[in-house]
Parts: sequence; structure tokens; C-alpha cells
Amino acid sequence: MTGTIVNAAAVVAGGALGLCLRRGLPERVQDAAMQAGGLGVAMISLGGIFEQMLTAGPDGLLTSGGGMLLVLSLVLGGMAGEVMRIEDRVVGLGQTVERRLGREGFAKGFVSASLLFCVGAMAILGSIQDGLYGRADVLFTKAVLDGIFSVMMAASLGYGVIFSAVPLFLYQGAITLGASMLGPLLDGTPLLGQICMVGYCVVLLIGTNMMGVTKVKTANYLPAIFGPVVYNLIMMLKNIW
Repeated sequence: MTGTIVNAAAVVAGGALGLCLRRGLPERVQDAAMQAGGLGVAMISLGGIFEQMLTAGPDGLLTSGGGMLLVLSLVLGGMAGEVMRIEDRVVGLGQTVERRLGREGFAKGFVSASLLFCVGAMAILGSIQDGLYGRADVLFTKAVLDGIFSVMMAASLGYGVIFSAVPLFLYQGAITLGASMLGPLLDGTPLLGQICMVGYCVVLLIGTNMMGVTKVKTANYLPAIFGPVVYNLIMMLKNIW
């Protein structure tokens, strides 16, 4: 759990620094910081997607794979999330906390930051690595990145960014604690890479939302991450039969 603890602490520290900077920054500078952060998130996401989808052959030519699985996961996952109204429920939770704390704009920062910090390859792979081998180098790297993004997001979105450390801690902590059981089952399979591929697409939506390019209910696409799990289960049952 060392990596997760450090990661959560980095988000809190970065968010606190962002709030301090916010008081002395004009609105146009805050908007510029948010757009720059969104661009960074989008570029990191695109790199992760291409890394999982593209493979270089011996002749140097690139081949792509997993495109159909990605599309089906996003379409079906987005439909499931819309039916379950995940975004509305998460925003409602943030608004409840917002009313009790008396902090306007809490929900947007809480939802955006929670999704950004929890959905992605580094959160999954780093937590599994920490749980299986006691190595937290991936999560330490993620902590640095999350700390930087939390400064930029808190400077424009406010207090909700700091509280995103709570779902981050619970999410990554649960994966770390369950890694001893999940790790042997996932080792040597393409499942982790496929999950990361879909996860990076969800993170890409967060980046475009931060830049103001889109207004997508990103949380509704969280069920898409389970698309590769269902697909691999079906393939496994098919081979058994």
C-alpha cells in the first residue's frame, strides 16, 4: 500500500498548492492552465492507446489490433453507464458533499479529478505490481504526474480535487490487496493491455472535456473497462466447449 498512500498524499499536496495559486491567478490564467492540463492528459492517453493497439513487426511495419473490441466496449459500456446514470449519481454525491461543506463547484472538481486519477494503465498495473512484488515505482511515477495535474486542476476547479484522493486511495488500495489473487490469473494474458487500452480512451475524454472541446458524461463510460473482461471470459468458455 506504500505506492497508493504516496499517490493519495501527492494529490492532496498538489491540490492544496493549486488552491493557494488560485487566489492570486486571474481567471484567464486559470483557463489556460486547465486547457494545458487537458492537452497533456489527451496526449498521454493517445500514447497509451497507440501503445496497446499498434505492434511493430520484424520488417518495421506497424499493425493494429483490438479496434473492434475497443469500439464494442465503449459502445456497450457507454450504454450501460447511461442506463445506470453513473455520472448523475457521482455528481449527486459530489453535490451532497458540496452542500455540506458550503463549497460551490465542488462536484465538478471531485468527479473530474477522481476519474482522471483512477482510470488508466498506471493505476491498474502499478497497484497490481505493488501488491504482487512490493514494488511501487510505477505508482511513485504516477504520484508525481497526479500531483502536477492536481495543482492545475485545483487552481481552476477548486476544493473537489483534493477530496478525489479518497476514491483514489480506495480504488488503488482494493486492487493492491486483491493482486495476490488476480495476478496469477492475468499473467501472460492480453487482458491487462486490453483494459488499459479502453481505460486510456476514457481518460482521453477527460482531457477533451478539460479543454472544452467536448462535454461528455465521462463517468458513464466506466463500464466499458469491463468489456475486455467479458470478452476474455467468452473466449475462455468457447475454448472449453
